[in-house]
Amino acid sequence: MAEVTIGSITLDLQRKDIKNLHISVLPPEGKVRVSAPEHLSDTAIRMAVVKRIAWIRQQQADFAAQPRQSERELCTGETHYLWGRGYRLDVTTAEQVSVKLKAGRIVLASRTAVEADKRQELLHSWYRQLLRKRIEPLLLHWQERLGVSVNFVGIKRMKTKWGSCNASTGRIWLNLELVKKPPECLEFIIVHELVHMLERHHNERFKALMHKHLPKWPEYRRTLNRSPLAFDKWGY
Repeated sequence: MAEVTIGSITLDLQRKDIKNLHISVLPPEGKVRVSAPEHLSDTAIRMAVVKRIAWIRQQQADFAAQPRQSERELCTGETHYLWGRGYRLDVTTAEQVSVKLKAGRIVLASRTAVEADKRQELLHSWYRQLLRKRIEPLLLHWQERLGVSVNFVGIKRMKTKWGSCNASTGRIWLNLELVKKPPECLEFIIVHELVHMLERHHNERFKALMHKHLPKWPEYRRTLNRSPLAFDKWGY
């Protein structure tokens, strides 16, 4: 991957064995990444980027305007998010290790004091269980409605995507961070990835399918993009 400056934009350029050029603006700081076919000339790449400069700048401005959470230490008094709402975290001791929502708070209990990394692991495990439980009925409903079938749906923390779909293998990955966003955002991402089983590219057919089956998807996308970004040491 090479760093290239085109006009006022500095970007990471990666040449791949692909058919089309892709421009991505990545959170949290709006880093620009271009994936280009190996045969495409430098001039053609520059022209493509120049045509998208207004869009790139808008994406970067949107990221800059998003609120950021402070660094998480997993201690009592912090605010952590679940389905779009903020909850106070209480770290306590108890006979059984558990994380639960109680009296409007997220209560993380363990037998003895544990390090922040272990508390993070416990919270992520709890988040994963809640997200999986919410995914299952949505997935059944939308597979039937769209007439598609997936072979695997996984959950993991992803740096640059809310979800991904491999239409050839029928495998979908969803970002664990979706559990912190409003429920309609999760449904939007599930529909988005399932529609990719019908249309791989973000073209007019893809948008038409989204409008047909989930008319409010642009609104849900805006909600997702406006919600707080988790603190993280982002890398590319």
